[in-house]
Amino acid sequence: MANKYSKIYLQIIFAVKNRRALLRKPWRSDVFAYMAAALNKRGNYSLAVNGSFDHVHLFFDYKGKELISDLVREIKKSSNEFIKNRKLTRFKFEWQSGYGVFSHGYREKEAIYAIYNATGRTP
Repeated sequence: MANKYSKIYLQIIFAVKNRRALLRKPWRSDVFAYMAAALNKRGNYSLAVNGSFDHVHLFFDYKGKELISDLVREIKKSSNEFIKNRKLTRFKFEWQSGYGVFSHGYREKEAIYAIYNATGRTP
């Protein structure tokens, strides 16, 4: 086969260091939008990025152009700089060192997307 075709949907979840509630509602959607754009810039296709005061969910079509660990490291690093450079919080902001990654099949995509919508989060 001459061409490559893949559909790999991943959900990555990571938290603020020590699960501190630092992602404040007035500006966290800006951080989520930044992360979505960063995923896209790295060759993936962002489907939904959201979370809560202390953690983030990234749901995207993974294109396999880099290792997942490298992708997560770079998303954390650049979003951390985004938060610090814009002085979005007066507290020291850091992401926790670990993360969870879960794969989802094509048939699960719409159900997961619906969960994001049902919780009032913007995909």
